[in-house]
Amino acid sequence: MPVTPKSKAIDISRVLERVIGPDRFPVDVRSVALEWSLQTCPDERILDIKSVSLPSFEGMLVKSPKGDGWVIGVNEDVTSEGRVRFTIAHEFGHYMLHRERQSRFNCSNQDMHSWDLDGRRIEVEADTFASYLLMPLNDFRAQIDGQAFSIDLLRHCADRYGVSVTAAALKWREVAPGRVIVMSVKEGFLDWSCSNARAFRSGAYFATRKETIELPAASILNHAARARVGQSGLISANVWLPREPAEIEIEEHAFVIEGNDYNYTLGVLILPEAAAHPIDEDVLLSPINGIPSFR
Repeated sequence: MPVTPKSKAIDISRVLERVIGPDRFPVDVRSVALEWSLQTCPDERILDIKSVSLPSFEGMLVKSPKGDGWVIGVNEDVTSEGRVRFTIAHEFGHYMLHRERQSRFNCSNQDMHSWDLDGRRIEVEADTFASYLLMPLNDFRAQIDGQAFSIDLLRHCADRYGVSVTAAALKWREVAPGRVIVMSVKEGFLDWSCSNARAFRSGAYFATRKETIELPAASILNHAARARVGQSGLISANVWLPREPAEIEIEEHAFVIEGNDYNYTLGVLILPEAAAHPIDEDVLLSPINGIPSFR
């Protein structure tokens, strides 16, 4: 069976379930990274996880000067506990998956659009590892089974796993039964957008890596108020996606996310099923790392 980011994370999660039990959340990712590396790779284990001055990066994984191990660094200016946890898990993913390829990983949430295809791919893999380690699918499905989508459901998942509401939304997008698009909005434009596989295959995606996309004037996101409960409603699908039939309605949800060093509006579009269309494989990597995951 090939080794993948998912399989690596699932292996660790199964061990944690056997040792700690089902109430192991949120995952103590600091202890897990240190202990797992010590037990499996004592000659090149993770020596330390610390806050460091990283003005241009979220986190880093770097080989120690003596070459006897690795160090994970997290930007000392990051104050969100969920964002720190995901960053550590992301760097742990690089350690588990990529440490034989290079001796340093500087992970920014701003530079991904300028990376080459291989660079984006390894960042996607590290994010996937982090997502499956912190939010195992079997447990996540148990939390959302039979529940209608809502901000309260996302907050429940975010609290259980110790991650951001945005990270919980991206995981929900992955397991949702229909077509789903999760997006971030800043100053009237899409900052990033992530569609699930069903939406991608139908052509329902926004290539934010390739073009600047303004919010549709008639969208709920364009008029979202700063209310804790957010705003939701049904709108015509072709408000967002001109290829969709005009008579098709989609659910649109908008939640304002505020923090000490970031503010944006999280959007979720839920579409009915549709026939598939061919897609550009490169767009599949656009963007699923950085800001969507860490925040």
